[in-house]
Amino acid sequence: MIVAFGTYDAARHPRAGILVAGLRAHGHTVAELNRPLGFSTAERVRMLRQPWRLPLLLVRLLACWALLVRDDVAHRRTHGSPDALLVGYLGHFDVVLARLLHPRTTVVLDHLVYAADTATDRGAAGLRVRLLRGLDRLALACADVVVLDTDEHHAMLPARRPHRLTGREPHGVVVPVGAPDAWFRAHPVPDGGALAGEEPLRVVFYGLFTPLQGATVVAEALADVLPRAAASGRPIEATLVGHGQDHAAARAVLDGIPGVHWLDWVEPDALPELVAGHDVCLGIFSDTPKGLRVVPNKVFQGLAAGCVVVTSDTAPQRRQLGEHLELVPPADPTALADRLLELADPDRLAAARARAFAARDAIRPGAVVGPLDAALAAREVHP
Repeated sequence: MIVAFGTYDAARHPRAGILVAGLRAHGHTVAELNRPLGFSTAERVRMLRQPWRLPLLLVRLLACWALLVRDDVAHRRTHGSPDALLVGYLGHFDVVLARLLHPRTTVVLDHLVYAADTATDRGAAGLRVRLLRGLDRLALACADVVVLDTDEHHAMLPARRPHRLTGREPHGVVVPVGAPDAWFRAHPVPDGGALAGEEPLRVVFYGLFTPLQGATVVAEALADVLPRAAASGRPIEATLVGHGQDHAAARAVLDGIPGVHWLDWVEPDALPELVAGHDVCLGIFSDTPKGLRVVPNKVFQGLAAGCVVVTSDTAPQRRQLGEHLELVPPADPTALADRLLELADPDRLAAARARAFAARDAIRPGAVVGPLDAALAAREVHP
Protein backbone atom coordinates (compact mmCIF):
# COMPACT_ATOMS: atom_id res chain seq x y z
CA MET A 1 0.00 0.00 0.00
CA ILE A 2 1.06 3.56 -0.78
CA VAL A 3 -0.07 6.45 1.40
CA ALA A 4 -0.43 9.89 -0.17
CA PHE A 5 0.54 12.13 2.71
CA GLY A 6 0.61 15.83 3.51
CA THR A 7 -1.18 19.15 3.44
CA TYR A 8 -1.66 19.31 -0.32
CA ASP A 9 -4.79 20.75 -1.92
CA ALA A 10 -5.68 18.72 -5.00
CA ALA A 11 -8.51 21.11 -5.92
CA ARG A 12 -6.17 24.10 -6.24
CA HIS A 13 -3.08 22.11 -7.30
CA PRO A 14 -4.15 19.00 -9.23
CA ARG A 15 -0.70 17.39 -9.38
CA ALA A 16 -1.18 15.28 -6.24
CA GLY A 17 -4.49 13.95 -7.54
CA ILE A 18 -2.89 13.08 -10.88
CA LEU A 19 -0.16 11.06 -9.19
CA VAL A 20 -2.67 9.25 -6.99
CA ALA A 21 -4.95 8.46 -9.95
CA GLY A 22 -1.99 7.36 -12.04
CA LEU A 23 -0.66 5.00 -9.37
CA ARG A 24 -4.11 3.51 -8.96
CA ALA A 25 -4.30 3.02 -12.73
CA HIS A 26 -1.10 0.96 -12.42
CA GLY A 27 -2.77 -1.27 -9.83
CA HIS A 28 -1.44 0.26 -6.61
CA THR A 29 -3.66 0.64 -3.57
CA VAL A 30 -3.33 4.27 -2.54
CA ALA A 31 -4.78 5.67 0.69
CA GLU A 32 -4.78 9.40 1.38
CA LEU A 33 -3.84 11.00 4.68
CA ASN A 34 -4.33 14.63 3.76
CA ARG A 35 -5.09 17.75 5.78
CA PRO A 36 -5.01 20.72 3.35
CA LEU A 37 -3.50 23.92 4.69
CA GLY A 38 -6.13 26.01 2.96
CA PHE A 39 -3.73 28.66 1.62
CA SER A 40 -3.87 29.60 -2.04
CA THR A 41 -0.68 29.89 -4.10
CA ALA A 42 -1.08 33.67 -4.06
CA GLU A 43 -1.23 33.64 -0.24
CA ARG A 44 1.91 31.51 -0.05
CA VAL A 45 3.75 33.88 -2.38
CA ARG A 46 2.58 36.82 -0.25
CA MET A 47 4.15 35.14 2.75
CA LEU A 48 7.46 34.93 0.93
CA ARG A 49 7.33 38.66 0.33
CA GLN A 50 5.94 39.59 3.74
CA PRO A 51 7.77 37.44 6.31
CA TRP A 52 5.65 38.74 9.19
CA ARG A 53 2.84 36.58 7.80
CA LEU A 54 4.87 33.37 8.29
CA PRO A 55 3.68 32.75 11.88
CA LEU A 56 0.18 32.20 10.46
CA LEU A 57 1.61 29.54 8.15
CA LEU A 58 3.43 27.92 11.08
CA VAL A 59 0.32 27.81 13.28
CA ARG A 60 -1.81 26.35 10.49
CA LEU A 61 0.92 23.87 9.57
CA LEU A 62 1.32 22.60 13.13
CA ALA A 63 -2.45 22.19 13.48
CA CYS A 64 -2.59 20.15 10.27
CA TRP A 65 0.43 18.11 11.34
CA ALA A 66 -1.22 17.23 14.66
CA LEU A 67 -4.16 15.83 12.70
CA LEU A 68 -1.83 14.01 10.30
CA VAL A 69 0.04 12.34 13.17
CA ARG A 70 -3.27 11.19 14.64
CA ASP A 71 -4.42 9.93 11.22
CA ASP A 72 -1.12 8.13 10.65
CA VAL A 73 -1.30 6.31 13.99
CA ALA A 74 -4.88 5.22 13.33
CA HIS A 75 -4.03 4.09 9.81
CA ARG A 76 -1.08 1.99 10.95
CA ARG A 77 -3.17 0.32 13.64
CA THR A 78 -5.64 -0.80 10.99
CA HIS A 79 -3.45 -1.40 7.94
CA GLY A 80 0.12 -1.63 9.18
CA SER A 81 3.03 0.40 7.85
CA PRO A 82 2.77 1.49 4.21
CA ASP A 83 5.20 0.33 1.54
CA ALA A 84 5.77 3.94 0.50
CA LEU A 85 4.64 7.47 1.27
CA LEU A 86 3.91 9.97 -1.48
CA VAL A 87 4.29 13.55 -0.25
CA GLY A 88 2.16 15.86 -2.40
CA TYR A 89 3.06 19.07 -4.21
CA LEU A 90 4.31 21.96 -2.07
CA GLY A 91 5.40 19.36 0.46
CA HIS A 92 8.71 20.99 1.44
CA PHE A 93 7.71 20.85 5.11
CA ASP A 94 5.47 17.77 4.97
CA VAL A 95 8.30 15.54 3.77
CA VAL A 96 10.18 16.24 7.00
CA LEU A 97 7.22 14.98 9.03
CA ALA A 98 6.84 11.97 6.71
CA ARG A 99 10.48 11.03 7.26
CA LEU A 100 10.23 11.44 11.05
CA LEU A 101 7.12 9.25 11.20
CA HIS A 102 8.47 6.60 8.80
CA PRO A 103 12.29 6.60 8.98
CA ARG A 104 12.74 3.31 7.08
CA THR A 105 9.90 3.61 4.56
CA THR A 106 10.38 4.73 0.96
CA VAL A 107 9.40 8.40 0.85
CA VAL A 108 8.48 9.92 -2.51
CA LEU A 109 8.52 13.72 -2.77
CA ASP A 110 6.71 15.42 -5.62
CA HIS A 111 9.17 18.29 -6.01
CA LEU A 112 7.30 20.07 -8.77
CA VAL A 113 8.87 23.41 -7.82
CA TYR A 114 12.10 24.48 -6.19
CA ALA A 115 11.09 27.06 -3.58
CA ALA A 116 14.14 29.27 -4.15
CA ASP A 117 13.75 29.12 -7.93
CA THR A 118 10.09 30.09 -7.76
CA ALA A 119 10.75 32.96 -5.35
CA THR A 120 13.52 34.30 -7.60
CA ASP A 121 11.23 34.13 -10.63
CA ARG A 122 8.69 36.25 -8.73
CA GLY A 123 11.15 38.93 -7.72
CA ALA A 124 12.49 37.78 -4.33
CA ALA A 125 16.20 38.12 -3.54
CA GLY A 126 18.77 38.04 -0.75
CA LEU A 127 18.17 36.29 2.56
CA ARG A 128 14.74 34.95 1.62
CA VAL A 129 16.14 33.12 -1.39
CA ARG A 130 19.01 31.70 0.65
CA LEU A 131 16.60 30.44 3.30
CA LEU A 132 14.36 28.87 0.66
CA ARG A 133 17.38 27.24 -0.96
CA GLY A 134 18.11 25.66 2.42
CA LEU A 135 14.49 24.51 2.62
CA ASP A 136 14.84 22.86 -0.80
CA ARG A 137 17.96 21.02 0.36
CA LEU A 138 16.26 19.85 3.58
CA ALA A 139 13.21 18.57 1.68
CA LEU A 140 15.31 16.72 -0.86
CA ALA A 141 17.44 15.15 1.88
CA CYS A 142 14.32 13.59 3.42
CA ALA A 143 13.19 11.85 0.24
CA ASP A 144 14.22 8.55 -1.33
CA VAL A 145 12.56 9.25 -4.68
CA VAL A 146 12.19 12.81 -5.97
CA VAL A 147 9.60 13.38 -8.68
CA LEU A 148 10.37 16.23 -11.10
CA ASP A 149 8.37 17.41 -14.10
CA THR A 150 11.12 18.08 -16.68
CA ASP A 151 14.68 16.98 -17.47
CA GLU A 152 15.78 20.56 -16.76
CA HIS A 153 14.46 20.38 -13.19
CA HIS A 154 15.99 16.92 -12.80
CA ALA A 155 19.39 18.39 -13.71
CA MET A 156 19.07 20.82 -10.78
CA LEU A 157 19.02 18.01 -8.20
CA PRO A 158 22.07 18.21 -5.93
CA ALA A 159 24.25 15.16 -5.39
CA ARG A 160 23.02 13.23 -2.34
CA ARG A 161 24.39 10.41 -0.20
CA PRO A 162 22.64 7.09 0.48
CA HIS A 163 19.99 7.25 3.20
CA ARG A 164 21.67 6.52 6.55
CA LEU A 165 18.91 4.14 7.71
CA THR A 166 18.02 2.29 4.51
CA GLY A 167 21.44 2.45 2.84
CA ARG A 168 19.75 3.12 -0.51
CA GLU A 169 20.73 5.91 -2.84
CA PRO A 170 18.02 8.49 -3.52
CA HIS A 171 17.26 9.33 -7.11
CA GLY A 172 15.05 11.52 -9.23
CA VAL A 173 12.44 10.53 -11.78
CA VAL A 174 10.77 12.73 -14.39
CA VAL A 175 6.97 12.55 -14.45
CA PRO A 176 5.28 15.06 -16.79
CA VAL A 177 2.59 17.20 -15.16
CA GLY A 178 -0.36 15.56 -16.92
CA ALA A 179 -4.01 16.54 -16.57
CA PRO A 180 -6.78 15.39 -14.21
CA ASP A 181 -9.69 13.33 -15.51
CA ALA A 182 -12.10 16.26 -15.08
CA TRP A 183 -10.37 18.10 -17.94
CA PHE A 184 -10.89 15.19 -20.33
CA ARG A 185 -14.55 14.93 -19.36
CA ALA A 186 -15.04 18.61 -20.23
CA HIS A 187 -14.41 17.80 -23.91
CA PRO A 188 -14.73 14.02 -24.42
CA VAL A 189 -14.72 13.81 -28.23
CA PRO A 190 -13.16 15.83 -31.07
CA ASP A 191 -15.47 18.25 -32.85
CA GLY A 192 -13.37 19.10 -35.88
CA GLY A 193 -12.59 22.60 -34.69
CA ALA A 194 -14.42 24.36 -37.52
CA LEU A 195 -15.49 27.98 -37.17
CA ALA A 196 -18.93 28.69 -38.57
CA GLY A 197 -19.50 31.82 -40.62
CA GLU A 198 -18.37 34.94 -38.76
CA GLU A 199 -17.96 33.12 -35.45
CA PRO A 200 -14.89 34.50 -33.66
CA LEU A 201 -11.86 32.49 -32.67
CA ARG A 202 -12.19 32.10 -28.88
CA VAL A 203 -8.91 32.40 -26.97
CA VAL A 204 -8.44 31.87 -23.23
CA PHE A 205 -5.54 32.69 -20.90
CA TYR A 206 -5.69 31.84 -17.20
CA GLY A 207 -3.31 31.87 -14.27
CA LEU A 208 -1.69 33.97 -11.58
CA PHE A 209 -0.21 36.54 -13.98
CA THR A 210 3.33 35.77 -12.83
CA PRO A 211 6.48 36.69 -14.79
CA LEU A 212 6.83 33.00 -15.69
CA GLN A 213 3.56 33.10 -17.60
CA GLY A 214 4.43 36.14 -19.69
CA ALA A 215 1.07 37.84 -19.15
CA THR A 216 2.35 41.13 -20.58
CA VAL A 217 3.52 39.30 -23.71
CA VAL A 218 0.00 37.90 -24.06
CA ALA A 219 -1.52 41.36 -23.57
CA GLU A 220 0.75 42.95 -26.17
CA ALA A 221 -0.03 40.18 -28.65
CA LEU A 222 -3.79 40.56 -28.15
CA ALA A 223 -3.58 44.34 -28.43
CA ASP A 224 -1.88 43.79 -31.79
CA VAL A 225 -3.97 40.96 -33.24
CA LEU A 226 -7.53 41.73 -32.16
CA PRO A 227 -7.86 44.91 -34.30
CA ARG A 228 -6.09 43.19 -37.21
CA ALA A 229 -8.37 40.16 -36.96
CA ALA A 230 -11.49 42.30 -36.90
CA ALA A 231 -10.33 44.20 -39.97
CA SER A 232 -9.58 40.95 -41.84
CA GLY A 233 -13.05 39.54 -41.23
CA ARG A 234 -11.70 36.75 -39.01
CA PRO A 235 -12.58 38.11 -35.55
CA ILE A 236 -10.89 36.96 -32.35
CA GLU A 237 -12.23 37.24 -28.79
CA ALA A 238 -10.08 36.70 -25.70
CA THR A 239 -10.94 35.79 -22.12
CA LEU A 240 -8.33 36.42 -19.43
CA VAL A 241 -8.86 34.69 -16.09
CA GLY A 242 -7.02 35.31 -12.84
CA HIS A 243 -5.19 37.96 -10.90
CA GLY A 244 -1.64 38.49 -9.74
CA GLN A 245 1.69 40.25 -10.08
CA ASP A 246 1.45 41.37 -13.73
CA HIS A 247 -2.32 41.72 -13.91
CA ALA A 248 -2.38 45.53 -13.73
CA ALA A 249 0.28 45.86 -16.43
CA ALA A 250 -1.56 43.45 -18.73
CA ARG A 251 -4.83 45.22 -18.17
CA ALA A 252 -3.25 48.59 -18.96
CA VAL A 253 -1.94 47.27 -22.29
CA LEU A 254 -5.41 46.03 -23.26
CA ASP A 255 -7.34 49.04 -22.01
CA GLY A 256 -9.85 50.07 -24.67
CA ILE A 257 -9.24 47.05 -26.93
CA PRO A 258 -12.60 45.51 -27.94
CA GLY A 259 -13.12 41.77 -27.71
CA VAL A 260 -11.36 41.27 -24.34
CA HIS A 261 -13.22 39.77 -21.37
CA TRP A 262 -11.78 39.72 -17.84
CA LEU A 263 -12.60 37.26 -15.05
CA ASP A 264 -10.80 37.72 -11.75
CA TRP A 265 -11.64 34.25 -10.47
CA VAL A 266 -13.18 30.96 -11.58
CA GLU A 267 -13.71 28.11 -9.13
CA PRO A 268 -11.37 25.17 -9.87
CA ASP A 269 -14.23 22.76 -10.58
CA ALA A 270 -15.71 25.20 -13.13
CA LEU A 271 -12.45 25.93 -14.93
CA PRO A 272 -12.32 22.83 -17.19
CA GLU A 273 -15.71 23.58 -18.72
CA LEU A 274 -14.83 27.24 -19.21
CA VAL A 275 -11.56 26.40 -20.98
CA ALA A 276 -13.22 23.70 -23.09
CA GLY A 277 -15.60 26.36 -24.40
CA HIS A 278 -12.70 28.06 -26.20
CA ASP A 279 -10.78 27.18 -29.34
CA VAL A 280 -7.29 28.18 -28.20
CA CYS A 281 -5.68 27.94 -24.76
CA LEU A 282 -2.58 30.06 -24.19
CA GLY A 283 0.35 28.60 -22.26
CA ILE A 284 3.42 30.52 -21.09
CA PHE A 285 5.53 33.02 -23.02
CA SER A 286 8.31 34.37 -20.80
CA ASP A 287 12.03 33.93 -21.40
CA THR A 288 12.90 33.85 -17.69
CA PRO A 289 15.18 31.00 -16.56
CA LYS A 290 12.25 29.22 -14.91
CA GLY A 291 10.05 29.84 -17.94
CA LEU A 292 12.57 27.96 -20.07
CA ARG A 293 12.56 24.92 -17.76
CA VAL A 294 8.87 24.08 -17.27
CA VAL A 295 5.86 22.63 -19.03
CA PRO A 296 2.99 24.25 -17.12
CA ASN A 297 -0.27 22.74 -15.92
CA LYS A 298 -2.33 24.66 -18.42
CA VAL A 299 -0.53 23.22 -21.45
CA PHE A 300 -1.67 19.75 -20.39
CA GLN A 301 -5.07 20.99 -19.24
CA GLY A 302 -5.72 22.87 -22.46
CA LEU A 303 -4.93 19.77 -24.53
CA ALA A 304 -7.15 17.63 -22.31
CA ALA A 305 -9.98 20.15 -22.73
CA GLY A 306 -9.84 19.82 -26.51
CA CYS A 307 -8.19 23.18 -27.20
CA VAL A 308 -5.39 24.11 -29.52
CA VAL A 309 -2.56 25.13 -27.18
CA VAL A 310 -0.24 27.95 -28.18
CA THR A 311 2.83 28.26 -25.99
CA SER A 312 6.52 29.14 -26.06
CA ASP A 313 9.00 27.10 -28.06
CA THR A 314 11.23 25.87 -25.24
CA ALA A 315 13.24 22.68 -24.94
CA PRO A 316 10.99 20.91 -22.38
CA GLN A 317 7.73 21.84 -24.12
CA ARG A 318 9.05 20.79 -27.50
CA ARG A 319 10.48 17.56 -26.06
CA GLN A 320 7.34 16.47 -24.20
CA LEU A 321 4.54 17.66 -26.48
CA GLY A 322 6.03 19.50 -29.45
CA GLU A 323 4.11 17.76 -32.25
CA HIS A 324 0.80 18.56 -30.52
CA LEU A 325 1.43 22.24 -29.73
CA GLU A 326 1.53 25.51 -31.61
CA LEU A 327 4.96 26.81 -30.62
CA VAL A 328 6.13 30.43 -30.87
CA PRO A 329 9.38 32.06 -29.72
CA PRO A 330 9.43 33.08 -26.04
CA ALA A 331 8.82 36.74 -25.19
CA ASP A 332 7.75 37.55 -28.77
CA PRO A 333 4.29 39.16 -28.84
CA THR A 334 4.41 39.70 -32.61
CA ALA A 335 4.97 35.98 -33.27
CA LEU A 336 2.13 35.11 -30.90
CA ALA A 337 -0.19 37.61 -32.57
CA ASP A 338 0.63 36.24 -36.02
CA ARG A 339 0.02 32.66 -34.92
CA LEU A 340 -3.37 33.55 -33.47
CA LEU A 341 -4.35 35.27 -36.71
CA GLU A 342 -3.35 32.12 -38.63
CA LEU A 343 -5.51 29.99 -36.32
CA ALA A 344 -8.51 32.21 -37.06
CA ASP A 345 -8.55 30.44 -40.43
CA PRO A 346 -11.02 27.52 -40.06
CA ASP A 347 -8.89 25.00 -41.95
CA ARG A 348 -5.73 25.85 -40.01
CA LEU A 349 -7.63 25.62 -36.73
CA ALA A 350 -9.12 22.22 -37.61
CA ALA A 351 -5.69 20.78 -38.46
CA ALA A 352 -4.16 22.17 -35.26
CA ARG A 353 -7.00 20.82 -33.15
CA ALA A 354 -6.58 17.33 -34.63
CA ARG A 355 -2.88 17.37 -33.67
CA ALA A 356 -3.77 18.59 -30.18
CA PHE A 357 -6.43 15.94 -29.66
CA ALA A 358 -3.93 13.20 -30.55
CA ALA A 359 -1.97 14.01 -27.36
CA ARG A 360 -4.74 13.10 -24.95
CA ASP A 361 -3.87 9.45 -24.27
CA ALA A 362 -0.25 10.39 -23.51
CA ILE A 363 -1.16 12.98 -20.88
CA ARG A 364 -3.66 10.98 -18.82
CA PRO A 365 -2.64 10.15 -15.22
CA GLY A 366 -1.90 6.49 -15.95
CA ALA A 367 0.42 7.39 -18.82
CA VAL A 368 2.47 10.10 -17.15
CA VAL A 369 2.94 8.12 -13.91
CA GLY A 370 4.64 5.20 -15.70
CA PRO A 371 8.19 6.30 -14.77
CA LEU A 372 7.22 6.63 -11.09
CA ASP A 373 5.68 3.15 -11.10
CA ALA A 374 8.95 1.80 -12.51
CA ALA A 375 10.98 3.67 -9.86
CA LEU A 376 8.82 2.19 -7.10
CA ALA A 377 9.17 -1.30 -8.56
CA ALA A 378 12.96 -0.87 -8.44
CA ARG A 379 12.54 -0.31 -4.70
CA GLU A 380 10.32 -3.38 -4.39
CA VAL A 381 7.10 -1.39 -4.06
CA HIS A 382 4.73 -3.38 -6.27
CA PRO A 383 0.94 -3.30 -6.78
